[in-house]
Amino acid sequence: MTRRSSAAPVAGPTIPKIPPTEVLGRLAALQAAPIAMLKRQWRELYGKDAPPFSRSYITSRLAYRIQELAYGGLKPETADRLVALGEQLDGGNVVLRRIRADGRPLAGTRLIREWQGVQHVVTVRMNDFEFEGRPYQSLSAIARHITGTRWNGWTFFGLKGRAGA
Repeated sequence: MTRRSSAAPVAGPTIPKIPPTEVLGRLAALQAAPIAMLKRQWRELYGKDAPPFSRSYITSRLAYRIQELAYGGLKPETADRLVALGEQLDGGNVVLRRIRADGRPLAGTRLIREWQGVQHVVTVRMNDFEFEGRPYQSLSAIARHITGTRWNGWTFFGLKGRAGA
């Protein structure tokens, strides 16, 4: 015989709605906010601690979340279409959806790193990386070009800990 708990389920954190009139001001404030404030906003808007990723990652995700809470997220039809497209690519195998064979970010991904006050943008391509209009075979070569010293490119661009790092 199993006993059922009479306690009510514990509710998760309440995520605030954001009035559309506040969106532009909040987005602008993200750029100047200290990292501690960004992490507080993450907890407020996502209901959990911020991941240990770069400032640019956190600000870009917060910017999306602010707009999502103000204007709404993807329409259910769009989400369903994305799932259907994913199933066409991987045959419905959810495990395959979460990994890439080579561990690289998807082509078209932009990696952004600020170094000594300058923002550097790398675009992931199918077989290499593009930085300042030139192709590079590795992120380490780009990190070396930027810093003048040897770096693990995956670490430099905040990707350490992922497959391929």
